[in-house]
Amino acid sequence: MGEYRSDLLRILEERGFIFQITDPAGLDELALAGPVTGYIGFDCTAPSLHVGSLVPIMMLRWMQKTGHKPIVLLGGGTSKVGDPSGKDESRRLIDEETIRRNMAGIRANFEPFLTFGEGETDALLVDNAEWLDELKYIPFLREIGRHFTINRMLTFDSVRLRLEREQPLTFLEFNYMILQAYDFVELARRYGCRLQMGGSDQWGNIVNGIDLGRRMLDLTLYGLTSPLITTADGRKMGKTAEGAIWLSPEQLSAYDYYQYWRNVQDADVGRFLRLFTELPMDEIHRLEALEGAEINEAKKVLAFEATRLCRGEQAAREAAETARRTFEAGDKAEGLPSVVLTREEISGDGLGVLDLFVRAGLAGSKKEVRRLIAQGGARIDDQPITDEGARLRLADLEAGPLKLSAGRKRHALLRLAE
Repeated sequence: MGEYRSDLLRILEERGFIFQITDPAGLDELALAGPVTGYIGFDCTAPSLHVGSLVPIMMLRWMQKTGHKPIVLLGGGTSKVGDPSGKDESRRLIDEETIRRNMAGIRANFEPFLTFGEGETDALLVDNAEWLDELKYIPFLREIGRHFTINRMLTFDSVRLRLEREQPLTFLEFNYMILQAYDFVELARRYGCRLQMGGSDQWGNIVNGIDLGRRMLDLTLYGLTSPLITTADGRKMGKTAEGAIWLSPEQLSAYDYYQYWRNVQDADVGRFLRLFTELPMDEIHRLEALEGAEINEAKKVLAFEATRLCRGEQAAREAAETARRTFEAGDKAEGLPSVVLTREEISGDGLGVLDLFVRAGLAGSKKEVRRLIAQGGARIDDQPITDEGARLRLADLEAGPLKLSAGRKRHALLRLAE
């Protein structure tokens, strides 16, 4: 639609968060009338979220910043089923203890982004196991299942694509869309929730929830999806050759998090400044207009602002200073991720460089280290390694830490234990 009048939709639109809305004019009016309660669901399939979840997290943050009430719905119940959306095969079933551990880690991911509490616009964190675990099968079929036709369920992408590719779709997964629709109804009943947001692959699930709310509660609910974000080269956000870019500091250092944003492709800078920082649009326009070597200044701003939001001001400053010293001053930079070795494990014949690079997280396998060495990309203290059989001995580390480098952008320090 044209210009939105509510701050919520206007900001989400200008920063690139909106792909589809079920009723744009209706949601705009609702947002103008007063605080809207809206939610996004996150299944607990890992001990942390990664940057691929930042778009929905930032949408919830903008909800709160524009005077509305966000709900983080953790899938303690739905994680036992697994969302088939966009998947060619069934997810591995997760046991309840793993789900509980993952949930504890994911809860912490939201603390830097949202203010939780009991106030009118304070965020809520809810677990859908509260109601899904209590459902009785026959009443569920009679009260909820009767509102869904198999004919319509077969048309949704999460089902249709799996069947077209002749991949199995279990009855367990087939139920996922019904459970997600029921989540929306329960949140509407319990908290007055009127809006569900999510990625564009969730459109069918969201529409099901809106339809179920109309049938069961005679209530108008709304849905909003964001585009699925890929990098300029077509890759999904959140995964790199070195692994996932985790939000949790226990899973990934602030320096590595900073470096992920510092090393994005030139073509992604403007879009990522809109989505993943809160810089004013005038400043974003200025930064994205930079060309040539100057675009690196925009990347430094992106890296600092994205790291500040997720890890805090101090961590962002330390990561930026570590990067500056490492790349501009040529220091070893004490803030780099460290691998601490004991005297016992490096005494005698020492440790091979292939093992050390894998242990430092700079390569996923010895084969990858060999390739790095062959290409001249593996270095110790900026000196190329030419012998893949080289070993590091105790005397090498007694003089002080050594810097391992894989290419120009990934580094780690080797230290001796105190």
